[in-house]
Amino acid sequence: MTTRSAKKSEKYSRTAARAITTFVLVSMLLTGCASRPKVKLSDAFNEQAIAAEITASGPIALDSEYQAVNQKMIRKSAMAAQARILFVRSVHIDPINRPVSNFLSMTSYALKSATGMIRRTALNTVQFPALEREPIPEIAYADSMDLEKWEKDLDRISGRKPSRGTIEFLIDGKEYFPRMLEAVGDAKESIDIRTYIFDNDDYAVKVADVLKEKSQDVRVRVLVDAFGTMVAAQADAKSMPKDFQGPLSMEQYMERDSKVKFRSRAIPWMTGDHTKTTIIDQKLAFIGGMNIGREYRYDWHDLMMEVTGPIVDHLQYDTNKAWARASVFGDVANFFAFLRGEKNKADDHGYPIRVLYTATHDSQIYRAQLAAIRRSQSYILIENAYFSDDVILYELAKARRRGVDVRVILPAEGNHGPHNASNRVAINKMLKNGIRVYQYPGMTHIKAAIFDGWACVGSANFDKLSFQVNREVNLATSHKPVVDDLLDRLFIPDLARSKEISEMLDVSVQARLLEMIVDEVM
Repeated sequence: MTTRSAKKSEKYSRTAARAITTFVLVSMLLTGCASRPKVKLSDAFNEQAIAAEITASGPIALDSEYQAVNQKMIRKSAMAAQARILFVRSVHIDPINRPVSNFLSMTSYALKSATGMIRRTALNTVQFPALEREPIPEIAYADSMDLEKWEKDLDRISGRKPSRGTIEFLIDGKEYFPRMLEAVGDAKESIDIRTYIFDNDDYAVKVADVLKEKSQDVRVRVLVDAFGTMVAAQADAKSMPKDFQGPLSMEQYMERDSKVKFRSRAIPWMTGDHTKTTIIDQKLAFIGGMNIGREYRYDWHDLMMEVTGPIVDHLQYDTNKAWARASVFGDVANFFAFLRGEKNKADDHGYPIRVLYTATHDSQIYRAQLAAIRRSQSYILIENAYFSDDVILYELAKARRRGVDVRVILPAEGNHGPHNASNRVAINKMLKNGIRVYQYPGMTHIKAAIFDGWACVGSANFDKLSFQVNREVNLATSHKPVVDDLLDRLFIPDLARSKEISEMLDVSVQARLLEMIVDEVM
């Protein structure tokens, strides 16, 4: 390649990167444009500096309503400044200190977007209409698939052999957070938290205070997704006390007067880190769908797993590499973390458990669940808030037409407008094909599925981002006592308390347009 061609290629790559990142961030930047005072980038995380800038713009009335408006302006200003920093990190810095990761993310996103659009077009114009012309059969009540053979085939499908360990399900914040904080309090050596969102509400601050105090005695590392945490800081839970004002930056708050080590991950080519794990002393792990914040503690229905055994060594190794990648040395630090390899620190006990990832150019979670749907002969149960993958929908429809009992639980009150619209389109597709759909009262953030006795639970949604773009971690097992526990404690109660949808939903033109956007972007 000539020098001129190389420069052109580099120019086009940078332009594309700017365009994609701008698409993600522009709406956030605009939220405070009309009345936002100027804030220096160097003061983006400094609450006092931002408050001073806003106060200088005019007198502040003492009434609570005006103060609330003023606080909202401060938060928007902080977010706008943080968004600019994230843009610079993602477009200009990441290609320098993470060139390999950046290039792989770019090619992966481009390939999956192009092939995905072609596949969705074929499904919606040819394959779904052809399938829906056939009558829907009765449930076959067939025997479940051969799980022993399935596990052997899954070694090849996922590219990964199972490890061992134990799983205990912690349902809702009332079970998870007290147990997690107890484990944090008992930590003797290390605490590693990796989460998509570490919110700035009252409960997240409570957790942060515990970590700050504990950091005086043990190593505490907190790794967050910069985009997820930044956006979450702008929206308050409905149940949050009205007089609470959270810190504008959890990074600054947690590092102040403590030994907490805090890092945030940029979003190269829209690739977020959606993983939620907490690892204590390299022996005990919590993994699942809960971020750290008030919604997860008090308001939403959600699920985490408490895990012990050698499977924790895998999770710790993955966390160590993620922590290294988020450092200033990026890919170089990740390479050395890779060379150090996986350490055997966890206790050696348990039954077969498989860790599955969504990573760049490696959609293990997606491949495994697609294969499980195609293999299922008796029943499929899925509970998830974001259900927009057309290939999954098509394979579920085919499974139902084989006589498989397919049931899906979605939230009655979702937290994401475009996804809510997309879910309505998905619901009608499922109803047309005999799939039973249930609406859980309120918001369920559960990410769990059982296919003929094989359970797959973790951080991944049933959408493009989780299956093909973001970094995700799920655990899977065929161990019968664990699967039965998930049935008895989660799926059977949730089906009982949910309302089954029996009629097709009205779907507006706007909802159909949003569904197309969600399919392509989210």
